[in-house]
Amino acid sequence: MSNRPVFTATHPRACSTAFERVFMTRRNSLATIHEPFGDAFYYGPERMGSRFEDDEQARKESGFANSTFKTILERIENEAVEGKRVFIKDITYYIVPPEKQPGRLAPSLQEIPKRGVGTEWLTTESSGGEGANISTPPSDSGVDLDSPPKSPPRSPPFPYETKPFKRNPTVVPREILEKFHFTFLIRHPRNAIPSYYRCCIPPLVERTGFNPFMPSEAGYEELRRLFDYCKDTGLVGPAICGQNNSAVEAKPDQPEICVIDADDLLDDPEGVMRKYCKSINLDFRPEMLEWDSEEAHMFAKEQFEKWDGFHDDAIGSKDLKPREHRHAPKSDEQLYSEWIEKYGQEAADMIKKTVEDNVETYEYLKQYAIKV
Repeated sequence: MSNRPVFTATHPRACSTAFERVFMTRRNSLATIHEPFGDAFYYGPERMGSRFEDDEQARKESGFANSTFKTILERIENEAVEGKRVFIKDITYYIVPPEKQPGRLAPSLQEIPKRGVGTEWLTTESSGGEGANISTPPSDSGVDLDSPPKSPPRSPPFPYETKPFKRNPTVVPREILEKFHFTFLIRHPRNAIPSYYRCCIPPLVERTGFNPFMPSEAGYEELRRLFDYCKDTGLVGPAICGQNNSAVEAKPDQPEICVIDADDLLDDPEGVMRKYCKSINLDFRPEMLEWDSEEAHMFAKEQFEKWDGFHDDAIGSKDLKPREHRHAPKSDEQLYSEWIEKYGQEAADMIKKTVEDNVETYEYLKQYAIKV
């Protein structure tokens, strides 16, 4: 069974922080890392997000203005050095370029450093050896060597001047992606999108700083691109967690395709988590679903503080119990009326369109979700 660092890829407002708190209860054996790649995506010299492009002061005040994909990967490796298994929850578009642009190698990952403490992640046999430059990698590395870099379609620093990958949709080389055990977390856009919009308006925006709401940050498209790449190139699968795999042949240490739907998790936390833990080769313990101690709350608050305003519910939570009442989902018309009442006509129209734009992708991913 795989014992690699777990990377749970998701989109915004997928109940992912409550999900993450389950694994924070295992601090003796797990090192949880909360959304590390957002530092580079929004604030660092390799940023792909345009939200703070014109606000240099905000980038400096974040404390992550110098964060690169290399420094983040080094942090992940340093956590693993302590002997604990690493558990990462992160937003997929932090490593997948926006607006369907092809993946390109992050500039900080071009130079593979000499072997030593903190460099194991960035050194592979296929890279050409110590100190090798992988801006012109071997032909099987997934980079299109014949195609020149495309002209930048949007504001810098992305797209980088590195050559586009042939298939890899991320800014991280496959040699590093292979070191992770990827799993996926989804939530229906009719729930996730309005929740994200609420974080971009008063009063929460005074804390989040995420103004305005940007439909491009819905995150479903990028999640599907990474999911399909993992599935189609053998990083996960072919077995599917929680589904009938009687006719599937898979290697013993090969990660399953493992997708959690947030609503399924909220309805049956123990049932879903038992199957998820088995899939990632972690023993499930019922006490993982409870964390009502001062120490646990302080640790969570410290972990989540860089994204102020986004995680209030998760920080204030005490456990993960089944929802007492499972209500029938509201109709699209009912939801639209509620959005108009809460946010006004213009905002409701924007939310509605963003939801509609992402339902198909959600439903595609949903077919792979764990069944209890």
